[in-house]
Amino acid sequence: MKFLDLKPQYESIKSEIDNAIKKVLDSSIFIGGPEVESFEKEIANYCGTKFAIGLNSGTDALYLSLKALGIGFGDEVITTPFTFIATVEVIASCGANPVFVDIDPKTFNIDAKKIEEKITKKTKAIIPVHIFGQMANMDEVMKIAKNNNLYVIEDVAQAIGSEVKGKMAGSFGDFGCFSFFPSKNLGAYGDGGMIVTNNEEIADKVKLLRNHGSSPNEKYLNLVLGGNSRLDSIQAAILRVKLKYLNEWNQKRKEKADYYTSKLGELDESIICPFIEEGYSHVFHQYTIRVENGKRDKLKLFLVENGVPVMVYYSIPLHLQPVMKYLGYKKGDFFEAEKASEEVMSLPIYPELKKEEQDFIFDKIEEFYEQGR
Repeated sequence: MKFLDLKPQYESIKSEIDNAIKKVLDSSIFIGGPEVESFEKEIANYCGTKFAIGLNSGTDALYLSLKALGIGFGDEVITTPFTFIATVEVIASCGANPVFVDIDPKTFNIDAKKIEEKITKKTKAIIPVHIFGQMANMDEVMKIAKNNNLYVIEDVAQAIGSEVKGKMAGSFGDFGCFSFFPSKNLGAYGDGGMIVTNNEEIADKVKLLRNHGSSPNEKYLNLVLGGNSRLDSIQAAILRVKLKYLNEWNQKRKEKADYYTSKLGELDESIICPFIEEGYSHVFHQYTIRVENGKRDKLKLFLVENGVPVMVYYSIPLHLQPVMKYLGYKKGDFFEAEKASEEVMSLPIYPELKKEEQDFIFDKIEEFYEQGR
């Protein structure tokens, strides 16, 4: 058993994928071009935004968002300590300082009620991360941002297709940033990313930044200092095929999650299944449970030894990472994030996961508790 098996998905749409790749090869347009432009339009339409800009990674999507907004040295950007390093890495790479806010213990997303107390005169933006597939409280985040004249950059790497009241993840803030890393719900066959926005001015800035600051109208005329963050045509072609199936695949993820919850929900009081906020959709990039009473690591070891692959996202909160030591945070500063890092565990979940595989996983978890471990 694999934690994530990408081969069955490829096999289910193999002819479409192979034809899309062949079309690009035949065209010999490998950077930009009609495949990228069409994919950008399709993502913008999917998210309900005016603009989308294809990029080489989700990390660069976050980074170029900050650069396009002019965020740099001496500025502060508020975010969560319970996420992948890229979210904070890009803030620091711009010269700004990450400012952490603790998480909601139920959703694992940034606790919007605690954001305002961290705002200073140096604060320029908020980056909420829609962790594991469920959106943060964007109504509250946007309200706070508006009242304090702050930008909002949504990190949607794990939540493409999630929504609240019909409004899609990525369409709330000034920017929505997506990753198409192969393991994502919409994954490329390599790296890829995207920014969506309703602001034409900053969309144009991102287009400059992704292509060495080059003028779109005159070759070798460089208007700003940029870089190379362009999306490959082959990846765009692959993602165009897969986008057609995204809602179907997300629905299958929800069905797998419901089945897990129906089996695990009453097994033991130390297991807490994923919480779904009322009115929110969850696309289950990960199916992440809490294992309380200090049993997480024992259960993880037992499962791995018995052929069940599991993962811990994230075992070390960002404020305690060695690379973030210069910020001056210490253990105990963010209780909920630290507690989550000691208790969370993600079980395999992807559209093609078989029911008998889920049953095997459940049987092994049940065996662990029956043995009184």
